[in-house]
Amino acid sequence: DEARAMYNGGMAGLTFWSPNVNIFRDPRWGRGQETPGEDPMLAGNYAASYVRGLQGNDGERLKVAACCKHYTAYDLDNWRGVDRFHFNARVSKQDIKDTFEIPFRECVLGGKVASVMCSYNQVNGIPTCANPKLLKGTIRGSWRLNGYIVSDCDSVGVFFENQHYTSKPEEAVAAAIKAGLDLDCGPFLAIHTEAAVRRGLVSQLEINWALANTMTAQMRLGMFDGEPSAHQYGNLGPRDVCTPAHQQLALEAARQGIVLLENRGRSLPLSIRRHRTVAVIGPNSDVTVTMIGNYAGVACGYTTPLQGIGRYTRTIHQAGCTDVHCNGNQLFGAAEAAARQADATVLVMGLDQSIEAEFVDRAGPLLPGHQQELVSRVARASRGPTILVLMSGGPIDVTFAKNDPRISAIIWVGYPGQAGGTAIADVLFGTTNPGGKLPMTWYPQNYVTHLPMTDMAMRADPARGYPGRTYRFYRGPVVFPFGLGLSYTTFAHNLAHGPTLVSVPLTSLKATANSTMLSKAVRVSHADCNALSPLDVHVDVKNTGSMDGTHTLLVFTSPPDGKWAASKQLVGFHKIHIAAGSETRVRIAVHVCKHLSVVDRFGIRRIPLGEHKLQIGDLSHHVSLQTNSGEIKV
Repeated sequence: DEARAMYNGGMAGLTFWSPNVNIFRDPRWGRGQETPGEDPMLAGNYAASYVRGLQGNDGERLKVAACCKHYTAYDLDNWRGVDRFHFNARVSKQDIKDTFEIPFRECVLGGKVASVMCSYNQVNGIPTCANPKLLKGTIRGSWRLNGYIVSDCDSVGVFFENQHYTSKPEEAVAAAIKAGLDLDCGPFLAIHTEAAVRRGLVSQLEINWALANTMTAQMRLGMFDGEPSAHQYGNLGPRDVCTPAHQQLALEAARQGIVLLENRGRSLPLSIRRHRTVAVIGPNSDVTVTMIGNYAGVACGYTTPLQGIGRYTRTIHQAGCTDVHCNGNQLFGAAEAAARQADATVLVMGLDQSIEAEFVDRAGPLLPGHQQELVSRVARASRGPTILVLMSGGPIDVTFAKNDPRISAIIWVGYPGQAGGTAIADVLFGTTNPGGKLPMTWYPQNYVTHLPMTDMAMRADPARGYPGRTYRFYRGPVVFPFGLGLSYTTFAHNLAHGPTLVSVPLTSLKATANSTMLSKAVRVSHADCNALSPLDVHVDVKNTGSMDGTHTLLVFTSPPDGKWAASKQLVGFHKIHIAAGSETRVRIAVHVCKHLSVVDRFGIRRIPLGEHKLQIGDLSHHVSLQTNSGEIKV
C-alpha cells in the first residue's frame, strides 16, 4: 500500500529488488542481515511469502514487482582482499542443488516472483549473469519464470572490466543477453548493445525477447493504463503512509523477531514494582537509524531502547562507549556507577552498519573493541540483575556472557526497526512473551580462525580439517544453536499420531532396478510422487507454564546414515499461540519426495530407503521407507 501511495505521488517506482534470499553461509558476511538465515527451506518459504505479500493476489496483475536476489552462491562481499567483483565461487553440483538453489526455486515456483537478479560473482568460472545454464536453462527453462532477469548493478561491466571474461565490451553484451539477461542495472548494455548487433554477436530477435520480458512486467504493473489515479490502486496516497495500523505492524514484527537466548533463574521479565530504576547502558542503547539496518526507507518515527524502557520505569542512562567500535574505556566508570545505583541494568550492545554491511564483511564474530570489557565490568558493578541485549544482523560470540553468572539474561533483537525500543521494553517487562527463534548458528571465535570465507563447501571434510557450515553440516561446539529461542512459559509435546512404515511407489520396474538395488535410494524422478499422500503427523502441544505464549514448532528430519545428507534438515515450522494451561493439536504434513529426499554428489535428488527420523521439539519419531507395494501403515 505504501509503495503504491508513494508511486502515485511520484516518489517511488514499482519494482522492488527484494528479498535477498541468499544463504547466510558464513557468520562474517556483512549482508547476512538482509537474509532469512542459513536454512534453505526456511529461506525458500520466506521468499515465497515475501513475494506474495509484495505482489498481491490479483492474478497476472502486480501490486508491485518483487525480485529475488542474488542468484547464486553469493555470500561474500569483501574479505581479506577478495571482493564480490572478482570472486569465483567454486561450488559442487550437490551444494548447488540442495543448498544454494532452493530459495530461488521456491521464489519462482512458489512465490511467482516477477524478477530474479543475477549476482556479481562467478560460479565455477562463469559469471552468473553470463551463464546460460543458470539463466536460460534453470530460471526461465526448468522453473519457467514469468518475468524478467536483471543484473546486479553494473554486473555486465564488472565481468568485462574486473573479471576480464571477454576481450571486447560487445562480447560481454552478447554473453549476457544470450545467457538470458533481460535488463542491465547500469549503463553497459545501453552503451554497447548496438555495436554488438552491428557485429552480428546478438540478433534483433534476442533483443526483442529481452524487451518483451521487461515490458510485460510493466504491463502487469499497469504502467500503460493511463495516469496512476485511474489505476485500481490509484486511490492510495499520503494518508496511506505511516498509518497507525502500519506502525502497529512494525511493532508486532519487532516483538515477534526478538529471541530470548538465556534466562538464568527466571530473571526476566523485570517487574515495575521491584525494578523501579533501570540503568540503560551501551552504544546501542539510544540509537535510531541503527535499528532499521540497511536498505530501509524513511522511518515514520523512532522509539529507542532507552525511550522504550523509560515508558515502564525510571532510567539512568550511560552510553559507556561513544559508538559500537568502543575504542576506549574512558566512559566505563560512569556506566559502572549507574549500574550500582539501579535496581536492574540493561546493556544494549552489538553492531551497526560500520561493522557489518554491503561490501563490509566482519573479521570475526566477537563484540568489537572494548564492548566485552564494558559488559563484564558493568555486570560486576550491578546491584540487580544484568540483562544483555544484542542488536546485530549477524551472530556474535558472547561465550564470556553465557559463562558469567552475573549476567542474568541474553536477548538478541536483530535490527528491530523503528519500533525496536518499544518491542525490547515490552519483552523485558513481560508485556510480550518472546517467541522468536535463531535463524542462524552462533559460532565460537575459533570456528572462523582457520576457515576461509572463500571456501564454499557446505559439507565437513575431516581429512582437511574442514568443519562444515550451518547446523546441517557442522557438528562442533556452538555458542547458541540454530532454532534456539526461549519463552517465559514452558511447552510440552506429545505425539498423537504418526505413520511408521511408508511404501514409495515407483514409475516403472526399470526405475526399481536402476534406483533401488544399486544405491538403496530411489531417484525422485523415478518415484510416483503424485501418488504419495503427505505423511500426517499430529502433535499435541501444551502450555505447561503460567503465561500465555507463542510457540514455534520446528520439524527436522534425519535420513538413514549416509555420506550424501545433512545430519538434520528443517522441513517445516508451525507457529501457534497457546494460553497458559491450554493444549493445541498441530498437524504436520511431511512430503516424502520433498522432505525425505537428499541430493547425491552428482546433484541428483534421491529418496533414501530405510529409517528416517523426525525430530519435533523434544520428540523423535521414526518412519521406515520401502519400495514394496502397500499402503501407509500406522
